[in-house]
Amino acid sequence: MMHLISMYGVDFLTGFGWTLLSSVIALVGSLILGTLFAIIEVIPRPVPHYIARLYIEVLRNIPLLVITMFFYIVVSGIFKINGFVSGTIGLTLYTSAFIAETVKAGIYAVPTGQYEGGRANGLSWWETMRMIVLPQAFKYVIPPLGNQFVNLVKNSSVLAFVAGFDLMYQANQISQTTFDTFNPYIIVGILYLVITLPISYYMRYLEDKLAREG
Repeated sequence: MMHLISMYGVDFLTGFGWTLLSSVIALVGSLILGTLFAIIEVIPRPVPHYIARLYIEVLRNIPLLVITMFFYIVVSGIFKINGFVSGTIGLTLYTSAFIAETVKAGIYAVPTGQYEGGRANGLSWWETMRMIVLPQAFKYVIPPLGNQFVNLVKNSSVLAFVAGFDLMYQANQISQTTFDTFNPYIIVGILYLVITLPISYYMRYLEDKLAREG
């Protein structure tokens, strides 16, 4: 294993960098999109509700690889995007559907009196949602959001199927070159842990901190 690290350390670090970059972009993008569609779904009007419901159900029930390949094969023929961009877009859209469901559950967990109080004090529906409901909703859903973020990092391995230069792509290339089908993936597994464990511990710390403050 040390021999592999000494020979292909740069390749592993390159894959680590691309995986981290894709994960950060997808994390931010999916959190924004997921929160937006969660809000749209709880708007007390049928058209926005059904649009958001359609978005969530479609993306939740199509495999991530299919979404990614759609962007890599179909969309790339129009907009000339590479595998990294295709994979990151697919990862963002796919994860946003699950985050939308998670945030929506948090919104419904907030007591209705909080919303009614905001409206009674002259706030608009959006102001009440933004300033009163959402901050409380996120406190309720920190554990499942943490799970979604960890899953996002692990799902970033889909980039390997579209030449996204990520950790799995590098492991596949090194394995084919060295005919070693074991050690490259052990190293990659350790590097994934370097990303996912801090996320898990931080979300747990944040959950405990908010619980103490509450």
